[in-house]
Amino acid sequence: MQRYFINQNADESQRFFITNKEDIHHIKNVMRHSEGQLIVITFNDQNVYTCKIIHLADQEVEVELIEKQDIDTELPQHITICSGLIKADKYEWMIQKATELGASGFIAVEMQRSIVKLNHTKVSKKLERWQKIIKEAAEQSYRLTIPHISYLSNSKSICDIINQYDYVLVAYEEEAKHGEISHFKHMLKQFKPQDRVLLIFGPEGGLSDEEVSMLKSHSQLVGLGPRILRAETAPLYTLGALSYEKELMG
Repeated sequence: MQRYFINQNADESQRFFITNKEDIHHIKNVMRHSEGQLIVITFNDQNVYTCKIIHLADQEVEVELIEKQDIDTELPQHITICSGLIKADKYEWMIQKATELGASGFIAVEMQRSIVKLNHTKVSKKLERWQKIIKEAAEQSYRLTIPHISYLSNSKSICDIINQYDYVLVAYEEEAKHGEISHFKHMLKQFKPQDRVLLIFGPEGGLSDEEVSMLKSHSQLVGLGPRILRAETAPLYTLGALSYEKELMG
């Protein structure tokens, strides 16, 4: 069954309304659902219910809760991917796949070596597009939350938010070039459930020496194995390793 999000807490005693225009279009025109058919809704409190469509209209879809589903699809830790801006198609692919792999949030940063530069008049439009991609990926992968994405116009702003996290890891290719792999594994083992973790990645050209020096005193520099990964691949590798360590290995 197709899944949708509602930004309200679940309550079995009342009916709910889907008012998002894109969701309404998807229900009526893409899935061609009719009254009486079932869909799955994830609520703001992360409760998931099978719901019946009671009424279809142009401005809203009315549903009633039928049965609660007992699922947990979130990573044990809250992982935010902070990465330098890269080419549009690669960045969009990365946030889509990282959402599927369990990322809790994204921060797009215009770093010193970023080839892509965002015109500040277009930031809101870009964020809107990225958020849509994330929402669709969250629905597809049965996530319980929709990750949020924000934008920083320079890497120095990262230091202003670092104290919000329990751990901050910087993926640094020089560490990988020198064969350092144990530190990343050691850090993963330290993470506890509900820890907030910030993972920082450079753009195509990598982090500059100035950025590494700036971040070093606030974070842990880690290598991601013996191979040098592309800017869009490194976050996915990290999430995969985290999932293996904390979910599959327990």
